[in-house]
Amino acid sequence: MTETVTRPGEAPTPDVVTATIEVIVPVYNEERSLPGCVEVLEQYLRTKLPFSWTITVVDNASTDETLGVAEGLADRFPNVRVIHLDRKGRGHALKTAWGWSDADVVAYMDVDLSTGLDGLLPLVAPLVNGHSDLAIGTRLAPGARTIRGPRRELISRGYNQLIRWVHGSKFTDAQCGFKAARTEAIRPLLDRIEDDGWFFDTELLLIAEHNGLRIHEVPVDWVEDTDSRVALMSTAWEDIRGLVRVARAKANGSARLPNLKQRPDPVIAHPNGSTAERREGGLSWQLVSFATIGAISTAMTLVLYAILRSWFPVLAANLIALIVSTLFNTEANRRLTFLGRTGRTRANPARIHLQGFVVFGLYYAFTSGALLALHAAVAAPTRWLELGVLTAASAIGTVGRFVALRTWVFKSAES
Repeated sequence: MTETVTRPGEAPTPDVVTATIEVIVPVYNEERSLPGCVEVLEQYLRTKLPFSWTITVVDNASTDETLGVAEGLADRFPNVRVIHLDRKGRGHALKTAWGWSDADVVAYMDVDLSTGLDGLLPLVAPLVNGHSDLAIGTRLAPGARTIRGPRRELISRGYNQLIRWVHGSKFTDAQCGFKAARTEAIRPLLDRIEDDGWFFDTELLLIAEHNGLRIHEVPVDWVEDTDSRVALMSTAWEDIRGLVRVARAKANGSARLPNLKQRPDPVIAHPNGSTAERREGGLSWQLVSFATIGAISTAMTLVLYAILRSWFPVLAANLIALIVSTLFNTEANRRLTFLGRTGRTRANPARIHLQGFVVFGLYYAFTSGALLALHAAVAAPTRWLELGVLTAASAIGTVGRFVALRTWVFKSAES
């Protein structure tokens, strides 16, 4: 029998972890920016990254001298290679390069290097050791340091908040051009991603999260490129359309990859009760949490209604206010009040929000009926009387809403 003896103060030597990393840099008409990007990136990888690495420049049908510049850099640096594509699209570039890659981990970053390279090792490390499947840089999580204009800041935060409300996602920044993935985990997803443009990042993360892959976030330093060619408003509109399309795919099941290897659920290692028992409170906790969220939602509805009533008629103001507060209410209850009741609740937030809007429809009909009854009974009710009636109707409707959420939307697997 062979026995390993460890001297006091010493630990057994672990196996050396080796991995190959391929960093993709998609470019379109970047003949001036590309040389500086590759030189800085090559020096950083050569001196700071403790893994084998390759830089791949993907030329997206550039019409200037970008391809020639890229080929010159490949001749100059042995670890740089070039892929030329005949059509544009960041998503198309990444799907092609990641699909062809034989590296263990694939990553990408924008050619402007807006994201600080010190975040690269923390980005790929949890992928190399198998802890996570995807890793993303985030400009919106605690610890991130970002310099950008207020317009871009507002659009970015609003878009990412919309993703969390509509899809129940947990990642904070979908569009930061600084991502990596384990190749074996990402490759099965690529054929399911329809977008070849800027929405590729969001669609990738939503489908990955929907299929149970683990996403790791790294707070990054990020400085806005004032020469950016991204049309923010048109891109944001295309992204919103993409969010609706992915929500449909989740609802009809086409976003699910049945043969994808799933991460096992956490296994408790000590005899202090099951994970589910600790994560899901009893009826008392649900009532307290629901009441707190309901109070916040009601206040949100009243404030929005009071503001919107200056421009819209009664029913329209009530409808818009309730849509916004309902998205918040359903998502907050999913994350806090009924967390852990059923795997379906966590895995398919799109279905949860769809059912939540059915409950909202009943709630809206009840509160709107109360307002219509008020206007039928009183010729010209004051704004304060309207708000009072709306508050009373909301309180009654909230009771029914709790029952519907608990017994239908977030129905326990044991029920």
